[in-house]
Parts: sequence; C-alpha cells; structure tokens
Amino acid sequence: MTDYQKQDQQSSSCCTPSNGTSTEPEKQLGSAVSSIDQSVGAISIPGGSSLLGTNRPEVQNDGEEPLRKSKLTPFRVAVTAVTNQDFEKFVSETGHVTEAEQFGWSFVFWAQVPDSIGATQGVAGVEWWRRVDGANWREVNGPGTAATAWHPDHPVVHVSWNDARAYAAWAGGRLPTEAEWEHAARGGLGDVRFPWGDKEPNEIDYFPCNVWQGKFPDTNMELDGYATTAPAKSFEPNGYGLYNMVGNVWEWTSEPMSIKSLKKQARIKMAGMKGYKLSKGGSFLCHPSYCYRYRIAARSGTSPDSTTTHIGFRVVWPETNSD
Repeated sequence: MTDYQKQDQQSSSCCTPSNGTSTEPEKQLGSAVSSIDQSVGAISIPGGSSLLGTNRPEVQNDGEEPLRKSKLTPFRVAVTAVTNQDFEKFVSETGHVTEAEQFGWSFVFWAQVPDSIGATQGVAGVEWWRRVDGANWREVNGPGTAATAWHPDHPVVHVSWNDARAYAAWAGGRLPTEAEWEHAARGGLGDVRFPWGDKEPNEIDYFPCNVWQGKFPDTNMELDGYATTAPAKSFEPNGYGLYNMVGNVWEWTSEPMSIKSLKKQARIKMAGMKGYKLSKGGSFLCHPSYCYRYRIAARSGTSPDSTTTHIGFRVVWPETNSD
C-alpha cells in the first residue's frame, strides 16, 4: 500500500478525504427537467426564529460555536436522503455522469474493499480511506460490487457536491443552507445535541442512529445492525418526521465551509480549505474517539469534487403554501 495524498490534519477534515481544493467557478445548472414531483415525500418545516450552532462545542476550531438565532422562511425538506433508486431515475432521464465516473475512481473505506480489488492507495494520516479505481454510485465498493453493495433504498453515495446540486435542480429544489439543515434536524426540540434530544448513543443498549461501535478503524461491532449504510428510512424519525438526520451518511449543504473565529488554529485550518463545501450530520463511520460529528452542530468541509462511500445529500424546496 502506498500513500495517495498527504493531508495536514489541522487544515483538512479527517472525516471526508478530499480529491483536491477545487476553486473553479460553480457550474451553472439548467432548469429542472424531472417528469415527476420530487417534493412528494417531503415535510413542511415552519419558518421563523431558528437555532444554529451550540454553546457546547465538542470539536475545536470547527466553527460549531456559538449558539445563535437565524430567521428562516418556511420550506419543505425530503423525508430521507436521496436514495439509489431516486438517483437512478435522475440518471436515466438526464444521462448525468457523476464526477466519480468521470475521474474513474473514488474513496472507499478499507473494510469494504473486496480482496479481489488488489492493492489500493491510501490517504496519508487516514489510511483507512482507499482510492479504488472503478468505484462509483453503482459500483459502491469497486468493480463487481453492485450486486452486493448497491441497494435501491439506501442513500446514494459517491456523489460530489456538483452531482448533488445537479440532482436537486432536476428535482426542482436545491441543497439546504446550514441554518435550514439544523432547523430541520432539531425537529422542534430547540437547543439539543441530537435529533431525538440530548441522550447519547452508547455501545450497550441505545442505538438511535447508524454510527460506529467498537474500536475505530479496526473493529465495528455493528450493534446498531449495520456495517455500512442503512436504508434511508430507518431508525426513528425526529419530531418533524425526518429520518437519519445524523449518522448513516454525511449530507452536502449549499454553503461553503466557513469558520468564523479569530483563533490561530481555526485560521490555519480554513487556509487549507479554500473552495471546500460544508456537509452536516456525520456518518456510519463516526465515533467519539475519532469523529464526534454525529451532532446537529457538528460540521465538515470537503472539496466539491470529492466522493466517498459515506457522503450523500437531501433536497429542500420552497414552501408553496407559505404567505
């Protein structure tokens, strides 16, 4: 195994490895061409005063704090992350080719790489991320794995920020802002850590979401029932009826990764993340010992052309019935 890419752990997120630091102009998107109403299966979220961030930050220099208020107009949000079945419909209608398919490779977590793939390249410092040629949203863990790793009701993965935006435009919607995402994730509960409240998941008897249990990155006990992604509609929904707002897969937002802090370490971190986009919610690989980011206020930044087995997205739409 050889190192594929060196990363400064102060300036890059350990959660989502990046292909690069793309600062190219954002791609212009065409008008929606969906033949179906993608907002069916979406929940109306009330507007007004909402909360963003926390006064109880867990990951330093990530921009989690402080807790502040944000004013939002009502909107609709998909009940689940976009599934493989949803994305297949999009590709069938538009002919969209994902960036992972264009590049010819994507990042796969080491434990999911089949022996048949052979030697792969790892990311320096986070060697559990392997570059796998031929991995994409269909061939989730590499060539020949669609039959075992692709499930129609699971969240689509190996989608870049650009792919997610293209799908959202086709569906007549867009990616959420950070404020919208947090407002939806809180489920009407206010200042809480998780979509269900403040009770911490554990490795004994409480598994409210799909995250890592065991010793990362070597041993996943799968106490929540899943080694990788779970169906998009699994576990208990939050107070708004939304599934898997934390855990399972990271979700792209519409915003750039930004850390408003005067701290030197935060400034250093941001200097290495120019052009990165913000994602929220954590994934099935999160664990307090490594990446305690399956909290509502937690954040991660990744280059917009990066793709992995643990990042997806959900769509929001304007609330058509709002005054």
